[in-house]
Amino acid sequence: MLFDDTIAAISTPIGIGGIGIIRVSGKDTIKIVDKIFCGADKKSLLDKPSHTITYGHIISEEGNIIDEVLMMLMRAPKTYTKEDVIEINCHGGPMPLNAVLTELIKKGARIADSGEFTKRAFLNGRIDLAQVEAVMDIIESKTELSLKQAVGQLEGKLSRQIKEYQSILMKIIARIEVSIDYPEYDQDEPITEDFEEEIRELLDKLNSLLKTADTGKMMREGVRTAIVGRPNVGKSSLLNALLEENKAIVTDIPGTTRDVVEAYLNIEGIPFMLLDTAGIRETEDTVEKIGVQKSKTSIEEADLILMLIDSYEGIVEEDLEILEKVKDKRVFYILNKMDLGSNISQEKLNKNLSGKITLSISAKDQDGLNGLKQAMRNFVIKGNVTVGNEATLSNMRQKQSLIHAIESLDKVAEAIDLGLSEDCFAIDLHDAYGHLGSIIGEALKDEIINELFSRFCLGK
Repeated sequence: MLFDDTIAAISTPIGIGGIGIIRVSGKDTIKIVDKIFCGADKKSLLDKPSHTITYGHIISEEGNIIDEVLMMLMRAPKTYTKEDVIEINCHGGPMPLNAVLTELIKKGARIADSGEFTKRAFLNGRIDLAQVEAVMDIIESKTELSLKQAVGQLEGKLSRQIKEYQSILMKIIARIEVSIDYPEYDQDEPITEDFEEEIRELLDKLNSLLKTADTGKMMREGVRTAIVGRPNVGKSSLLNALLEENKAIVTDIPGTTRDVVEAYLNIEGIPFMLLDTAGIRETEDTVEKIGVQKSKTSIEEADLILMLIDSYEGIVEEDLEILEKVKDKRVFYILNKMDLGSNISQEKLNKNLSGKITLSISAKDQDGLNGLKQAMRNFVIKGNVTVGNEATLSNMRQKQSLIHAIESLDKVAEAIDLGLSEDCFAIDLHDAYGHLGSIIGEALKDEIINELFSRFCLGK
């Protein structure tokens, strides 16, 4: 055991509900809770077997009944934290929960820090860092697919894959170190012939895993989708039509949208974070200028851009300026207001949008929206992994560690091509091993671990 104290916290959201749960973990858990609990069978919790539920009451120091509860007792090590854990099922509501928590503190427990239960699970070796991050992803999942991805990571799909890659590296490292320490027993031919193919195959696997990073991030956070265009092309109308609600104000007055309006859209399990932006144009209005600048920032940060063009008015100078800004991005060009007819010449379409993904819609009449949604869905899943069936990177920390591992192995491959001796790239192999290990929390700095757990809620 790494911890000498016992922690307690309310694990359910604060508010009125049928049930509220207080979680307690630590070496003195059972002894502390037993002091405030009176079971219907009059037996001490100290004598109860693990993984049992007991009905009874929480009693105050003055002998008053605080609440009627169910006491779930779980003895180490088969618990969430690998410590003794008790979960007290109270009636939901701030008063009974806080009253019970107060009694626990009086008897020797302390209030848990944010994410401390999960942190203890990590430090006690029950889960690794990738699984820790999966816990938060499960809590924050917005669709079935994002939940499926997070559950797969919690089950250890990514961790097992990383450990398999580390095992390959460790065998190569051991072979090289034996060669360096005992050269008299080595073969005449270069030992790189023994593992050159393995290095290249491993690089292919790591690069394939790296390709899942963007998809994994999109599944976890939502595909940042910026709806852009000049004023009055129907950006807010499209947002409202996709959401099937009046999320944004729609008027005939140009410049109505002054700030970025955000909303989540679920398309067949894939979460999209829609960003309705201010119309991009030159303006002297101070507030509108700020909105236009935010629109430009949204273009830079977006995973996908929906650029709207007014099909009735045609492509004008302001459209050409925006086309220039988004030309190197992943963009769907959307010809809106088709209900009014199209006045865009084929010549202009060929000149400005030839070879681009172009869709025609009427946000007002909701025509063409199903085709747009299907295109957005295909954007995410086409050519990428099937979510939940393979290991997937889910955040920037994991992605950066994998990039560093690939860079180290690239140096090894280059050294092999140059015919350098094995001692020239042994360090790079060790570096690659370490970078892979950081994905699952091996040799990670304390400040990084503390920052990660600080994002958790109390009681988790």
